[in-house]
Amino acid sequence: MFDLMKMMGRLKEVQEKMKEVQGQLEKITVSAEAGAGMVKATANGKKQLVNLEIDPSLIDPSDPDMLRDLIIAATNKALTEAELRSKEEIKKATEGMIPNIPGMDLSNML
Repeated sequence: MFDLMKMMGRLKEVQEKMKEVQGQLEKITVSAEAGAGMVKATANGKKQLVNLEIDPSLIDPSDPDMLRDLIIAATNKALTEAELRSKEEIKKATEGMIPNIPGMDLSNML
């Protein structure tokens, strides 16, 4: 039978672990490229853009749309990867602490 009191006790432990993980997410960085590497975006585990590199040859005042599109593509790829990495870290940090409940996403606690 499901022990609610035991689960509530574990919840406090999970919250503390989540705070610890939250501090570590800033240290995780992922990069993604667009335009064959001519635009490179780097995001951290908190889904914040922390760096953007643009090949100088792309800076063409007559074609700002291409540059904009490549920046958006690289940034979106980096943010998506950062979110996946964050979820992996949260899952590792809380593994075995609470029962596996389908659909329960602890990354919302951050």
